[in-house]
Amino acid sequence: MKISARNQIKGAVKSIHEGAVNAVVVICRGNHNPIKADITMESVKDLGLAEGKECYAVIKATNVIFATKKIEGISARNQIEGTIVSVKEGAVNGHVTIEDADGVKISGSITNESIESLGLKEGSAAVAIIKASDVLIAVD
Repeated sequence: MKISARNQIKGAVKSIHEGAVNAVVVICRGNHNPIKADITMESVKDLGLAEGKECYAVIKATNVIFATKKIEGISARNQIEGTIVSVKEGAVNGHVTIEDADGVKISGSITNESIESLGLKEGSAAVAIIKASDVLIAVD
């Protein structure tokens, strides 16, 4: 299966916090920055998710926002710290890619104005922020 989402991060299910309708699935892909996904219980069952099962966190670049440091008091469950490894500006929007302490890269599509106002440059620290409801899970 090929998909257009830039971020396809391989990991394993660390835990599943089940609810009546949805579950929060925690995916580990190293020692730092687990990714949380909010998906339906039906999807948990259909994908056969269980602790230790390998899977992919799939995130569209347009669902990633950036900050220069972690933000307290925000509802987004994923704040992944890293170093900027690439900044490519386009006509209006650009792509920023960070790499975290485990070597995992996450790319986001943001406006050139945001890139400039935040001072995002290669080698700088940044945080990728992603809502758990924007994380899809895929299995082989």
